[in-house]
Amino acid sequence: MKIAACQMVSGPDLGANLVAASRLLESAVAQGAQLAALPEYFCLMGHHDSDKLAYAETLGHGPIQAMLSRAARELRLWIIGGTLPIKADTPDRVRNTTLVFSPSGEVVARYDKIHLFAYDNGRESYDEARVLEPGTQPTAFDAEQLRVGLSVCYDLRFPELYRAYNPCELLAVPAAFTYTTGEKHWELLLRARAVENQCYVIAPAQGGKHENDRRTWGHSMIVDPWGEVLAVVPEGEGVACADIDPARLAQVRQQLPALAHRKL
Repeated sequence: MKIAACQMVSGPDLGANLVAASRLLESAVAQGAQLAALPEYFCLMGHHDSDKLAYAETLGHGPIQAMLSRAARELRLWIIGGTLPIKADTPDRVRNTTLVFSPSGEVVARYDKIHLFAYDNGRESYDEARVLEPGTQPTAFDAEQLRVGLSVCYDLRFPELYRAYNPCELLAVPAAFTYTTGEKHWELLLRARAVENQCYVIAPAQGGKHENDRRTWGHSMIVDPWGEVLAVVPEGEGVACADIDPARLAQVRQQLPALAHRKL
């Protein structure tokens, strides 16, 4: 199966972001992809974190979900829909949610981001929990013969989440990594997750200077089970494509059967 990681530089205009996402999905299919993934916050990068509250959708309803469903159906494509704001139990919070659509346009999986990013360097601070309500459950789905484990951005720093998905063939990490942390840790962590779980990793990201003055690292990539980077988009809008090779998976797991050697 050929897979595609779509990189975006989303802004505060929902309509423009949905048009850009549709264009990238069409490009992925034109390059032979059967599964494509969009980045975290593909639909909205507002001027303030709280902006996403106004665009929160109820599961099964809303223009963001309608666009993803239509694209999956018309393109006959598996879509890992980055993240979008889904209404939470409390009125001043949303879930940062990944929805997966099958080629029939149906939702087949939902994952709510579990680990919420926060930092405080003494000069400035940030906390996603001011707006987001965390998820609690790991989620995987089957795309034909492919078992896929879901995660989002900051989840990448917590390897125990990915262990919960074994055995699987692909790990998905839609993200909007900051430029500072991405430069130092993004590729390092993605390759580590691929190697330790002996599976492919698809990591679609935000990548560039946004209208809200935030700069994201980009470098959307696909990594193989040996930690080799198969495709990457450094910065700006684009699509990284690569094939998932069952023989390569089997070879890596046979020559170094680390998963079978686990004790804890």
